[in-house]
Amino acid sequence: MPYKAEISSANPSCFLFLIDQSTSMAEEVSAGEATQQKAMGVANSINRWLQELSIKCSKSDGVRDYYHVGVIGYGMKVQPCLAGSNGHTMIPISEIANNPARVEGDDGPRTPIWFDAVADGGTPMCRAVSEAEQIIQGWLEAHPDGFPPIVIHITDGEATDGDPTDRLHHLTNLATSDGNVMLFNIHLSAHPGATSLSFPSDAKQLPDEYSKMLFETASLLTPTMRALAKEYGFETSEGSRGFVLNADMTVLVQAIDIGTRPSNLR
Repeated sequence: MPYKAEISSANPSCFLFLIDQSTSMAEEVSAGEATQQKAMGVANSINRWLQELSIKCSKSDGVRDYYHVGVIGYGMKVQPCLAGSNGHTMIPISEIANNPARVEGDDGPRTPIWFDAVADGGTPMCRAVSEAEQIIQGWLEAHPDGFPPIVIHITDGEATDGDPTDRLHHLTNLATSDGNVMLFNIHLSAHPGATSLSFPSDAKQLPDEYSKMLFETASLLTPTMRALAKEYGFETSEGSRGFVLNADMTVLVQAIDIGTRPSNLR
């Protein structure tokens, strides 16, 4: 398991988010001491992450393009969702940092917004994963020796357009010379038997076949990711996968950070 390629402006890596925007994402979940819609919690997490990544990539000469980032939403439509994307799917982080849709907040810190909460339609997960495969394949052709792309998939329900298992495997079979594409599946399940579970190494505690499928198609954590998980207090092992079940919004932010924290930057 290499995952050792140095990340630089000349040899960037990429992150692609696949976000379930179906009607059920309007349901509320825990957000600290309060509750909020799943769609809003996810949007807040992604906007916060984009702001932090922009800062981490900032140098004296500006924001350096260590990463390209894409966000694909799937619900009523399957489409790019970042502000300023103009139909493009993978955008250099400097362009993202300089082009938020708007900045919110009159008192205190002002917050840039690139991604809005949406909850409308079905769950065309198969179409979304197929779109992701095409996007990643195109990116790999241009960056064959980069640090492998990381896909963060956040969903609360079962696909309404078929079984996505093979498509998810096809996605993680793509690779650079440094390793395979990595997939994190974050499942906000409504199953009555679902409990909160982060980075398990087996499927014994999962409540249904759908959770098990998302667990089994998620990638094994790298040693660096396991070390970051330990910093947050998560117990992991060599068999731990990038799968999280029923995360509250705090754990969701932590899971995204573990999957995407910049490393090997030059």
